[in-house]
Amino acid sequence: MGKAAIRIGTAVAALALAATGAPAVAGDQGGQQDGGRAAPRTVAPLMGPRGVDALGNGRTLVTETGGTFSLVVERRHKPARVIPLGNLPTEFPPAIAKGPRGTIYLLTGASGPPPEQRPSVLRGAAAPAPATTLFKWKRGWPAPKVVADIGAYQKTDPDPWDQENFPTDSNPFGVVALDDGTVLVADAAGNDLLRVWPKKGKIRTVARLMPRTVPMPAGLPDVPPPMGPLPPAGTPIVSEAVATSVAVGADGYWYVGELRGFPATPDTSQVWRIKPGAKNATCDPAHPRKGACKRYADGFTSITDLAAGPKGVYALELSKKSWLGFELGLPGADVGSLFLIRDRGTKPRVRELAAGMLKTPGGVDVSDHVYVVGPLFGPGALLRLR
Repeated sequence: MGKAAIRIGTAVAALALAATGAPAVAGDQGGQQDGGRAAPRTVAPLMGPRGVDALGNGRTLVTETGGTFSLVVERRHKPARVIPLGNLPTEFPPAIAKGPRGTIYLLTGASGPPPEQRPSVLRGAAAPAPATTLFKWKRGWPAPKVVADIGAYQKTDPDPWDQENFPTDSNPFGVVALDDGTVLVADAAGNDLLRVWPKKGKIRTVARLMPRTVPMPAGLPDVPPPMGPLPPAGTPIVSEAVATSVAVGADGYWYVGELRGFPATPDTSQVWRIKPGAKNATCDPAHPRKGACKRYADGFTSITDLAAGPKGVYALELSKKSWLGFELGLPGADVGSLFLIRDRGTKPRVRELAAGMLKTPGGVDVSDHVYVVGPLFGPGALLRLR
């Protein structure tokens, strides 16, 4: 039971699209928690949101289940406007990032569930967009255009540390556009960070994330055959990195976050700091301070997105009890978390924000405020942290 059996964007999406929605935050909107800090404020309701790119001045790009991408515009003393921009037909929402000169990039992951498992709202819709593909869109275009086939590139760039007998697998999950016009893509199945040159369709591997040996966690529910039984607690397992997220820090460095493959052991997801312009770097947990990719922070659980701002790097966790705990229905596993990581030399300072108030969050970004979208599955919202 590894990334080939359970992967965000494929089996996780199929499971969650059929699930009922949870409230956008735990508790009352006006409640206080974590030292008197206010709960996140709901900016606009959304359906199964994941992609988010905060542009500043109350304008935020978002994506939702079904592939709709929109611009949310906040208005003083009035409800925010949600302005649909277009649609990229997908069961699992694409990632989104604004690039130079008004270009918007959209990234599809691995294929979604088969038609008979799609919710009724999606049946009969347009044919799904190509999987594992980077698209671009500009205002006035009738539809997004293909930029690069990530899956095709990964067939030529196998993962040397693959644990699933599928070294050319691809599930691109995180995207960020650079000021020079290139685009960074984090591939959750390829376990690597890629750089794309949109004008030429050229792709190059920036860094590869090595697996890590982790103990099988305790407390998971029994799993019947053929998926189970699970290994005994404490069993050492070589677990893939699963690179889900990428952000550009205020220092100009490129940051990548890990989900952590099966068994999704809590507190084993890392954030890596990569030198800009790196090629074929190795992110090695056994030697985390060597080379162009160095470990920035450790001890997280099931990271699904990163953001960066003047205060530091923000790491978003889908579930504090792990994505596997969420899939197996572990009580409380729908509660996610957001952490601010501040560079303090050899040991970064980490602080949790909105503790206990985020349900299966899908994405995070920061401009003049910190924004989170979620829950990832079912009715959700764009949230603004106070």
